Amino acid sequence: MAEQPVAAVTAPTAPAAVAEVLIGATGLRKVYRSGDSERVVLDGAELAVARGERVAVVGPSGAGKSTLLHLLAGLDTPSGGEVYFASRPLGALSEAERAEFRRRAVGFVWQRHHLLAGFTAVENVALPLRLAGLPARQAEQRAEELLAEVGLSERAGQPVAELSGGERQRVAVARALVHHPAVLLADEPTGELDEANAEAIVRLMERLHEAFRLTTIVATHNLALARRCSRVLRLEHGRLFPVVDVDGGRSGGAVGRSEQGGSRV
Repeated sequence: MAEQPVAAVTAPTAPAAVAEVLIGATGLRKVYRSGDSERVVLDGAELAVARGERVAVVGPSGAGKSTLLHLLAGLDTPSGGEVYFASRPLGALSEAERAEFRRRAVGFVWQRHHLLAGFTAVENVALPLRLAGLPARQAEQRAEELLAEVGLSERAGQPVAELSGGERQRVAVARALVHHPAVLLADEPTGELDEANAEAIVRLMERLHEAFRLTTIVATHNLALARRCSRVLRLEHGRLFPVVDVDGGRSGGAVGRSEQGGSRV
């Protein structure tokens, strides 16, 4: 039987019906066009993530995991379908409202840390708050608190160019959380780290998810990170499928085995 895309209300791709869905998408499409050619990255993807969940999205390189996260963050607009946050469609927001959504509701951790090399760790973490209009001292105090959370109090005044790769990624995690977002989106957060540093980031994100009462969606190839999530979804052929066996091996670079069959609701 051919795989069927999973709908937003069917377990285990969707949370239990009694749970509050914080962020999700219906019929999500993203098509990139160049001249007469087009590339369909997302083709009717369905997603519903409950408040407090940790969801891993796995799949082959180029499957559209980063595109999905960008759409959920309001960094890009879909070609079709809709992204919802707290039951409100992002497509109904003005540009100013979308910017406010990104600034307040979402924290983003990238595979590459995207820190400013000439700035110190505390200056990098404080930057989102400064851009939001918070006075410098208040922003730096908040940044210092977050750096303490990720174990970098003693490195707060160091330029990020002098930090190790693992330390830079911890600074990036602190920056993503400095404004206390409801949702944390992470795009291959361990992708450029060695095994020891990757494990440290996995443990850190696990702890901070609980401490900050986050809703977390992470795109990853890291089995250790995927296993620790409450659900694992596989993105393939533009749609999301529940993974029923995270340790079931790899297919085209993806983690696990997708559930077969099932009806769409």
